[in-house]
Amino acid sequence: MADGIEFKLEGIDSLVSKLESISYDAKRKGGRSALRKAAQVVADAAKQNANRIDDPKTAAAIYKNIALRWNGRLFKATGNLGFRVGVLGGARIPKSKPKGTDSGYPGGDTRYWAFVEFGTSTAAAKPFMRNALAENISLATNTFITEYEKAIDRAIKRAAKKGTTA
Repeated sequence: MADGIEFKLEGIDSLVSKLESISYDAKRKGGRSALRKAAQVVADAAKQNANRIDDPKTAAAIYKNIALRWNGRLFKATGNLGFRVGVLGGARIPKSKPKGTDSGYPGGDTRYWAFVEFGTSTAAAKPFMRNALAENISLATNTFITEYEKAIDRAIKRAAKKGTTA
């Protein structure tokens, strides 16, 4: 059901050499910040794409429910940093909840977003989440690299100021 997305990182030699000179804590802290900024690029693109397909006549707005969240489960299981970009409320069948009940989310009840994203037997797919990543993968990667390099430089400067290793 999900399409595989592959990409190749180029031009990160200076980043890799700097990574070797700093501690694990500095890598993790700077990496999380840089990864959040890179994921925010994808989240913003998803919001723009969803805003284009949302029906202004309805109270529900998918773009208001697109959120960026830290993936703590991935971090605890593997130690890898990760953020998730998704739609609040999940992707359940909308008729499972009585009409007129408030979902509590900023954009209202948008559990139908998966039907829009992947299509149904009677409606064509209008992907907005997959396109957000596919169209912005290089921008997100470049954002991550530049932000992570800045964080590493700051960690190295702080360590040099204290007279310790980063």
